[in-house]
Amino acid sequence: MKTKWGSCNTQSQRIWLNLELAKKPPECLEYIPVHELVHLLERNHSERCRMLMDKYLPDWRERRNLLNQMPLSHNSWAY
Repeated sequence: MKTKWGSCNTQSQRIWLNLELAKKPPECLEYIPVHELVHLLERNHSERCRMLMDKYLPDWRERRNLLNQMPLSHNSWAY
């Protein structure tokens, strides 16, 4: 995946995660799978979706904001 962190196919009930997540802080790693799993219960980003996110991961907004401030991938690494 080059443009998003994760994806959920509700028909096949499959979730794909961007491997670049492995380079992100642990709190960000939890947000994406929970978000995609919620899509198995609610397909759209509706009020119900936000309610379910609040139920399963109350600080999801902070985690999402942290993740979205970071680049999707790093092309060069300095060691």
